[in-house]
Amino acid sequence: MPLPYTAKQLQAAVQTGFSVALKCSGGSNASYIPYLASVDPNLIAVTIVTVDGNTFAAGDSQYQFAIESISKVFTLALVMDQVGSPALRAKVGANPTGMPFNSVMALELAKGKPMSPLVNAGAISTASLVSGKTPDERWQKILATQSAFAGRDLVLSSEINQSEQTTNFHNRAIAWLLYSAGTCYSDPIEALDIYTRQCSTLISTTDLAVMGATLANKGKNPITGKQVIGAENVRHILAEMMMEGLYTASGDFAYTVGLPGKSGVGGGILAVAPGKLAIAGFSPPLDANGNSVRGQAAVKSIAEELKLNLFEA
Repeated sequence: MPLPYTAKQLQAAVQTGFSVALKCSGGSNASYIPYLASVDPNLIAVTIVTVDGNTFAAGDSQYQFAIESISKVFTLALVMDQVGSPALRAKVGANPTGMPFNSVMALELAKGKPMSPLVNAGAISTASLVSGKTPDERWQKILATQSAFAGRDLVLSSEINQSEQTTNFHNRAIAWLLYSAGTCYSDPIEALDIYTRQCSTLISTTDLAVMGATLANKGKNPITGKQVIGAENVRHILAEMMMEGLYTASGDFAYTVGLPGKSGVGGGILAVAPGKLAIAGFSPPLDANGNSVRGQAAVKSIAEELKLNLFEA
């Protein structure tokens, strides 16, 4: 079925979203990871990719930034394909925690069950479920999955990875708590290492929009034509994104934008309109919840312009 928008309408929506974002101020770069603190806060980009493979962009759309927590979506997709959504739900969970993404209290209150694969505890637990004989084999599967979603070979940034690996003390505590509760399914330090690496790959908003459009297209990459994950798992992934994709602001994002989304502290943000398109934004300054201030503004503007809210009658 053809999309209900012309190319002119889509490019105009991107330009409007970009203009709206440019007028926003406030927020600051993530300071607890040295690499992220050093990124130019004036960078900004917006991209749409449709399910028929067309791209519309504005700003620094080819600039490569750290994928960070957006990576959780694609490791989730890989593990769902490997173990099935019922097993993942039983082992990791499928409910928002209502607490910050790195909360130890949420893990303790749930007696060691992470609850959501899109918070740090759940993402480490999910990474521990990736099949493979060695940590490097499991990591290569994660990288291959990210690359298949993006439609090109993504790379690990050694600089970002080093910056993350040397500052992830809080996540180390989470990994050991998971292990003590029986919800880390491999060596906890190996699981944490893999999780940290998956957050350290480089993507542009064009890459991210293609990754989102693959979800919008029932798991089939609209650029390469490759079926990246089983179509039956896409609805579960989008549900997780709607519930917990923007940390403690996920409810507000659902209320105002009405699309499954995922953000990362590298400044990226993704929103998926199933069967239609994906919107990717990037701008490093974050609000108190850890979400890109200008990225959110751009995505919200485009979703309103194109009437993408899933809750509209």
